[in-house]
This record gives sequence, structure tokens and C-alpha cells, in this order.
Amino acid sequence: MTPDHRDLWFLPLGGCGEIGMNMNLYGHDGEWLMVDCGVTFRDADGTSHSGFDVQMPDPTFIADQHSALGALLLTHAHEDHIGAVAHLWPRLRCPVHATPFTAEMLRRKLAEKGLESRVPIHLVEPGDRYSIGCFEVEWVANTHSIPNPCALMIRTPVGNVFHTADWKLDPAPVIGHEFDEVRYRELGDAGVDTMICDSTCALRPGSSLSESALFPGLLGHVEAATGRVVVACFGSNIARLATLAKVAEQTSRHIGLLGRSLINTASAAKASGLWPAGPAWVESAHLGYLPRESLLLVATGSQGEPRTALNRLSRDGFRDLALDPGDTVIFSARAIPGNERDIEMLIDRLEGRGINVITPERSELAIHASGHPCQEELRTLYGWIRPAALIPVHGEAEHMDAQITLARDFGIATGLNGRNGDLFMLAPNRGVRRAAAVAGRLGVGKRSLERVA
Repeated sequence: MTPDHRDLWFLPLGGCGEIGMNMNLYGHDGEWLMVDCGVTFRDADGTSHSGFDVQMPDPTFIADQHSALGALLLTHAHEDHIGAVAHLWPRLRCPVHATPFTAEMLRRKLAEKGLESRVPIHLVEPGDRYSIGCFEVEWVANTHSIPNPCALMIRTPVGNVFHTADWKLDPAPVIGHEFDEVRYRELGDAGVDTMICDSTCALRPGSSLSESALFPGLLGHVEAATGRVVVACFGSNIARLATLAKVAEQTSRHIGLLGRSLINTASAAKASGLWPAGPAWVESAHLGYLPRESLLLVATGSQGEPRTALNRLSRDGFRDLALDPGDTVIFSARAIPGNERDIEMLIDRLEGRGINVITPERSELAIHASGHPCQEELRTLYGWIRPAALIPVHGEAEHMDAQITLARDFGIATGLNGRNGDLFMLAPNRGVRRAAAVAGRLGVGKRSLERVA
């Protein structure tokens, strides 16, 4: 299955009909581009019954023709967009293009596999525009819950595509660049044939909160706490870490980071020049010697993942520290669909030990902001880009269906909906060929990648 000079194809192998595990292909004139290469931490049904804690898309379709793959473009540094690169690159063997922070995060993963000297990484900046084979690629600044994400404008002689990746319209993202409304409008004025768009929050009315709006709520809860405070958030959210560092400084608490991903991301932000000046975090081994009321800790595990710092704390199994009755745990995150039961069990364990638990639902002031666009933001971007057609991705069925309806109501008449493995034909004529390519999963086994049943 090879596109000819008249064709423009979009082929998702992961992240279409599910949240996470993103892998997208664009095909034209015998050549391919890959956009993102990520992992997920659960089975397709939201469980982990298969026994594979880390899973990723099966790349067999493109690996079998890797000589036609011009590049892998990484839109941002979240695990569900870069987490599979170190596992799959030996099968892809193509150059990787990324912004400096994303590249820094990727290098650390490659080093763990001994690949850091083998993978060619090309650094890019928002506004860069250049050719990769028969494709022209432009990197467009947007905002998300991680620094310096980019959308992609992908052009060919027969059509163009605006690939949003994960995004929101955050006027004050705290860390990193802002979204580029001027360029969005210019792209819309020039004409966009198809937009491939994030659907995660398409069911939610209104707009997502700015990261900068969370400081008052987090500060208030920390000021009111009498013992230790542990804030659970996504380890990649550098803006949230910066806000919490500011809270720690204002409340005269020492800040500590619990969890490898948090420490690694903060270190990468420092190496990339993104981490703001402020208090240094205390090494984990020293936390047990400090007074309870002097600590503000940030921990991984907001989704109830079994091996994370917060889960171990809830079971009194964290090596350097134990929580006591009267300590406070703040969930500065909402449940990813499929994780609700694990989070409920985690909260039950904490409360059973006399620990105060605060969630976004229990807080009068905002303590979490989504990294994805709600309905008003989607309408705003539709108005700027004005695509002739829309394809929803990055969502489960109800989210993608909701975006199709929203776009139709806005006046975008053509909406193509599908799933991983479906071939979206964008030129010369639009259509969808169902199950055109294998779109299975690989799990990380003890010694190798194994097919997930």
C-alpha cells in the first residue's frame, strides 16, 4: 500500500479512538512522515489485565518500508507522544525532529537504551519551515500542559494538513512559549484543506483554565495545612512545578520531588533553560529529617499507577518518608478515562490512614487545569483555521463523535471519523478505507517487545 503522486493520506496507528499511544503517518508520492511515537500504560479496555504495564502501537506497517520514512516529528515531550521512540527506533531508523526541550527529554530515554549516539536528532524552533522529501513542514507554536509544544502544517503539491497535536489556548502558560494566534489566522487565510484535531475535552463546554490561574487555590490549601503536604500531579507538568515552587517559597516550606519522572523532567527543564530561578528541591533522602510542617512535596501517581511515589506512600512503602495522620494530599490532576477505579482505591487507602485528601471536585478554588481544548477553544480554532475538512483524533469514541458534531454545527461540513488502522484519503478525493493497516499493540516484556493479545 503505497501513495502515488496524486495521493495525500493520513494513517493513524495509535491515538485514534483512544487517549494516549499516539502514532500518525502521512503519505504522499511514495514517501511517509511519522508524527509522534508514544506509549500507554493500560490495555485498550482501560485495564491492565494483559500484564504489560507499558504498551505502544505496532509499527509493522511502516517498519516494513522504513526506507520510505523521511522523518519522525515529535510535537511535544509527553510519554504518549515520545515514550515509544527508544523502543521502536531500531525498526524505524529515521531522523527525529523536535524542539530543544522535547529533544532533551528524548535523549535521556535513548541513553537508557544505549541509542543516544545512533539516533540523528534535528533541533527545530517554532516558525521553522523546510522540506523533508516531498513534504514541506512548518512548526507552529501552541500551548499544552508541557513546555513548548508545536502544531504542524504539512504541505504537499496536492493538499495540506494542519495537525494540532495536543493543545489548548492558554494566554499565560507560566513556562515556555505562548500560542501563535497571528500565525493561526494567516494559515486559515491561506487555506487549510484538512485539520487533524485533539478531541480529549470535546464534551466539555467553555474553555480550559490557564495554568496561571491555579496559584491562589494551591496556595490556600497549603497555607491551611498543618502537617506535610503532598501534591500529586503529572510528572511532565513543568508549569505546575513552577507554581508549586512559588507556593513553597511563599509558605516557607521546603519543596521535594518524589518520583523519577518528576526529577527527570525538572532536570531536563533546567538543562533546556526553562526552569525559573527559585528554591532548590530537597533530596529525597533528607526529607525524613525535616519537620512535617516544613514540607511541600510533589509526587507522581495522580492516576493511581501502582509503582509511583504516591501509591507507595499510601501503602507506607516509600523508602525515604512516611505519611502521618493529619498530613494532606492534594490531587492537582483529574482522572484520565479508565483510571477512575485505581484513583478511588488510592484515595480510600490515604483516607483510611487519617490523611486529608483534596481533589479538584472538593476544592472551591481551581487546583488543576486541563491541557486540552474545551468546546469554546475548539470553536475559536475552527474560526482561525477554517479547514475544509476535520478529522478528530486523541479521544475515545464519545469524544471524537462530539467533535464531529461540534465542527458540523460550526459549519465545517466534512468530518471524517475513524480508528487506528483506517486509511484517511485526503486527496485527490476524500474518503476512509477501514482497517487498511494492522494497528495492534506491543507490550514491553522482560527481554523484548511482545504482541498484546
